[in-house]
Amino acid sequence: MSQASWAGLVDALLEAVWVVDAAPLQIVAVNQAALDLVGLAHGDVIGKPAVELTATPEDMFFWEDVAAGLSTSIHSETMVRGADGVPIPVERRVSRLLSEAEPAVYLVGMRDLRQERKSEQQLETLLAELRATLESTADGILAVDLEGRVRNYNRRFAEIWSLPEALLVQRDDAALLAHMARHVADPKAYGYRLAELAELPLLGTTDQFRLASGRVVERVSLPQFSRSQPSGRVFAYRDITERTDTETRLRLAGKVFESSLDAIFITGSTFTLLAANPGCERMLVARQATLLGMSARVLFFDPHDVGFFDGVEQRLVDDGLWEGELWRKNGSEAPRAVQVSWVALRDDHGALQQTICFFKDLTEKHAAQQRIETLAYRDVLTGLPNRLMLAQRVDDALRMAERKGGRFAVFFLDLDRFKNINDSMGHAFGDRVLVEVASRIKGCLRDVDTLCRLGGDEFVVFLQEADAHGAEVGAQRILQALSQSFQIDTLNLSVGCSIGVALYPEDGKTLDELIQFADTAMYRVKERGRGNFRFYQPQMNVDVRSRMKMDHAMRLAMQQQRFRLVYQPQIDLATGTLVGAEALSRWSDPELGEVGPAQFIVLAEETGFIITIGNWVLQEAVRQAASWQDAKTPVVVSINVSALQFQQANFVQMVDSALRASQLNPALLELELTESILVQDAEEALARLHELAAIGVAMSIDDFGTGYSSLAYLKRFPISKLKIDRSFIMGLPDDEGDRAIVSATISMARALKLDVVAEGVETEAQRQYLLGLNCASFQGYLCAPGLPVAEFELLMERLPSAAGPSASGAPA
Repeated sequence: MSQASWAGLVDALLEAVWVVDAAPLQIVAVNQAALDLVGLAHGDVIGKPAVELTATPEDMFFWEDVAAGLSTSIHSETMVRGADGVPIPVERRVSRLLSEAEPAVYLVGMRDLRQERKSEQQLETLLAELRATLESTADGILAVDLEGRVRNYNRRFAEIWSLPEALLVQRDDAALLAHMARHVADPKAYGYRLAELAELPLLGTTDQFRLASGRVVERVSLPQFSRSQPSGRVFAYRDITERTDTETRLRLAGKVFESSLDAIFITGSTFTLLAANPGCERMLVARQATLLGMSARVLFFDPHDVGFFDGVEQRLVDDGLWEGELWRKNGSEAPRAVQVSWVALRDDHGALQQTICFFKDLTEKHAAQQRIETLAYRDVLTGLPNRLMLAQRVDDALRMAERKGGRFAVFFLDLDRFKNINDSMGHAFGDRVLVEVASRIKGCLRDVDTLCRLGGDEFVVFLQEADAHGAEVGAQRILQALSQSFQIDTLNLSVGCSIGVALYPEDGKTLDELIQFADTAMYRVKERGRGNFRFYQPQMNVDVRSRMKMDHAMRLAMQQQRFRLVYQPQIDLATGTLVGAEALSRWSDPELGEVGPAQFIVLAEETGFIITIGNWVLQEAVRQAASWQDAKTPVVVSINVSALQFQQANFVQMVDSALRASQLNPALLELELTESILVQDAEEALARLHELAAIGVAMSIDDFGTGYSSLAYLKRFPISKLKIDRSFIMGLPDDEGDRAIVSATISMARALKLDVVAEGVETEAQRQYLLGLNCASFQGYLCAPGLPVAEFELLMERLPSAAGPSASGAPA
């Protein structure tokens, strides 16, 4: 059939119609109803793919299925796209039409649903408004048809008639009407009236009846019309039982009065008790018979206002209400605080007729407030003032001192080696020691002074009206008190302390400044042996700032790769051959210049940064040793290991990982350990040293003789070498004491089959003396200081080579 034939056919149809060619799925014919539907001209539609006018995934998938030969028809509600792009709701049916002479086409018929949807929306809105109106009314509404079948009712109706849950969940008209008939006081009269209304559908009435519960209900009945004909009836029910409601409220009030946990009593206009609830009996520990007739004036008192009740009475007369905190008398018990609310009841003329008093015990509330204040202002463990309370007291003292020129002192007190007590005896035991310490310090102070615990084992003492002499006396008294032994259970122990002292106004004008400076002075005491006190000096702050600056610069230098290693050769005394090299860290700073180890190593150990430096030295030294190994010039490289670094749980793993990463023969790495490492937790150190020995690295004792020397650890630990400290070499060969120490050390080492390296050899005389003692090797300025890699390699070329470990033992 031609396009013109299709056009003539579809124009005769009332519904909107497209004819879609089955091959290209393009619209080949369309009627005016379809053009009006989408708002497009005839020329804009003809030839357009049908999918372009679709607005839902369903239609898009359908036309794709048609193109694939998977579908030929569909009938459902959907959307088509209008000229303005807005989807239009339609009912759409697509059918395939076949003809022997013509190609197949699809007939798309559409019915515009816009007006229908609009009407539905309007109807839904109207119904919602009606429903809202129905539910918002205070009356109970019931709508029935002429046969008495229930059409609708609202929530208020269900409440008035006390409908059971079953009737609310499942509709049952007969059961509902039967329920209503059962719940009226006079079922016969109620039924007669309903029958009369059923016979007279146009009758509108208003009447009253009583429910079985005693409530009186007003009923308004109006006919309902549809097309001017009665179609049903609407009943409106209103509860008008004012008397019953009043009685119910009075009964409820009576229950509240009897069951309230608060104490309640009622008085007449002269404040004589007329009634008291059980809560009042419990609170006052008296029976109602005793309380009735008693004057309320004798029940309470105010310790700060003897005539308080006159004020209460006046407020009740004037305002009708009094609230406040009073104290109650309770026989032989201690008085207790109570919260009181007193209300006046007046007669029709406004005169005071009765009063109702509510009161409850505040003992627990006051105790809770006290606990809160304790937590806020007191140290939980010792009960001492905390920093917040200290700040308040010092602020008061500062204001007083500014006006009158007073003076005072602040102590910063830290217990010496208290960590040892916690670590060995446990924190619970340590807490008991702290409580005893606090008690002793407090016993050394005056009532006007303040002892504050900052936390841990740190305390601050505030001495009122104290100059330097008074501060010194106070500090000596505390040191003396804490020097006495402590007995906790059956254990006797000693607890010392270090005290820093700052004075107002010389050292600072605020609490923070004084605590800071006293803390600085206390650390100077720690540095100089502990167990003493020291006054703050301005130079201390300069030193602290200098150390802070050095610490920051040191960390920044590590980030910016300003650290480097130099290598000091170790020479065989007998042959002059190179037997090893000690890696020494150096730091070049653009502001500080060349910073030697003596300047930063101690600070790094105090701050813990020595671990970072030590790990870097390990990695860098192993890398360089591997480089020499690969160049067929292997050298044993020794590095210093700090106690903190050695104590890290992963230290052995880090050494092993560095060796494996560089493929360095473990025998070419030597770890120099201080004696302090070996004597602190010797068992753990022994286990760790055996792990290192199993890897294959060598280990030596650095600065031998300067620490806690012990022959026991030399025998037990896998040590292969001793390094005699330079302090014993400097006096050789003239100093008799140095000769004795060095000679004994070399002899002992030889007996234990240990090599010996003499450090700090600077003169030929020292070398010759050590050679005479059969010392194995030396290092020092006599040969060379620490050298950069390039200079060290030139030295390696000049010195005779010694047979030593090769690359063959590199780890797999």
